[in-house]
Amino acid sequence: MSLTISRKLLLGYLFMAFLTVLASAFALFNLQKLSGGAYKITHHHFVLMENSKQLMDILLAQESAEKKYLILKDPELEQIFWKRSVEFQEKLTETGRLKLDRRSKGALSEMAVLHRRLKDLFSEEALLVQTGKLQEAQAISDTTGRAVIDAMAMQLRDIQKNVNQDINNEMNRIASQGRGAVHMTLGLSLLSLVLGITLALVITRNISKPLKQLQAATRLIAEGNLDHRIEARRNDEIGALANSFAHMTKRLKVLEALNLDASPLTGLPGNLAIENRIEQLLAKGKSFSLCQVDLDNFKPFADQYGYAWGSEVIKEVAGLLQGYIDEMKLKDMFLGHIGGDDYVLIGDPGQVESICKKLVVDFAGRILSYYRPEDAQKGFFIGRNRQGNVQKFPLITITAAIVTDDGSRFKNPLEMARLVAELKEYAKKMPGSNYVTEEEVERQKAVAPQNSQSTLE
Repeated sequence: MSLTISRKLLLGYLFMAFLTVLASAFALFNLQKLSGGAYKITHHHFVLMENSKQLMDILLAQESAEKKYLILKDPELEQIFWKRSVEFQEKLTETGRLKLDRRSKGALSEMAVLHRRLKDLFSEEALLVQTGKLQEAQAISDTTGRAVIDAMAMQLRDIQKNVNQDINNEMNRIASQGRGAVHMTLGLSLLSLVLGITLALVITRNISKPLKQLQAATRLIAEGNLDHRIEARRNDEIGALANSFAHMTKRLKVLEALNLDASPLTGLPGNLAIENRIEQLLAKGKSFSLCQVDLDNFKPFADQYGYAWGSEVIKEVAGLLQGYIDEMKLKDMFLGHIGGDDYVLIGDPGQVESICKKLVVDFAGRILSYYRPEDAQKGFFIGRNRQGNVQKFPLITITAAIVTDDGSRFKNPLEMARLVAELKEYAKKMPGSNYVTEEEVERQKAVAPQNSQSTLE
């Protein structure tokens, strides 16, 4: 059979059709794999990350309830601890139903053991408190209890780090597959173009363009650009993949917002964001200051004037601190709200101290407007204490404690925060509003024994 022009064209068309089918099948296969990878990220990794963050929040709430119970001995706080314990166990069970690797399963199993240990310790503490052995209960909390909570927090942080690594690996794999799919598709399309088939151009454009967009989107999302929009209005696998990427981007933005865990009262970042910032600065090895700001005599004020008015005072302090940062244009200064009447400043040592100087001066004038004129004039108000007895309560003052490090002294944020809390308690014993640095406290402690010795002589 001779090859006529029509037959050659037919063979050419058939060969082109074969190349087109081959290119389309290869592209669709890779698109399906990309869609599967995106589905895995959005429905597994992100769920595991969100669950671990919720577990961390519940664990911190348990620890807070335990500490408050040892101080206040309030049975309601004990009930709060057990309620949080049930929530933790339920969330742990829910997380265990996910398709986890051996490493994550081991971490969850160890966390379940530690959580049971934590409940046993609290039961022991509660029994000691009820029998009046408060010091023994506190000792258990500060040693064994602290070790168990730190171990659980470490397990949760390890899970989060592992999930982040899995997400990065999956994103890199998707990007690599996207590049391979584009290159192969373009190669087959170019071979079709050699035969002069115009239809190959249409097919190439129809497949390569969205693949390039998805490849670029994968790279941008992997770099943290969550505002990039993917345009692919199609009712095929490419459109499904684009929708998966759009859903993934929305989920990433939600997780980013959760990571800030902003305070609903002040809108400032909360505990997790504060801990992450300290970890980053400690790792950089650059000198920075951690400052904790606390209101003194706030509880009697809130009891007397109402918690709504107390919330206004909390927002006032947050506004003062944010105002200083905006006024001084401190872009790298971090302001966080631990909760209640506690705030955190993290930034350049000199800038942190400058803000504290202004704060203790300005606060003394601002706080007077929140009292009745007669109370503000007297410098105190009359109210009932927790025992129901009438007594005088001083006006609210403010205390700030500053610790500075460059990553050489503290291994983790908990150690640094613990020292700041100790300095704050020391500063609270001083009259009025004050701020102290670690160096100032050390000098005062060194001078105090010498003064006592001179007095004896």
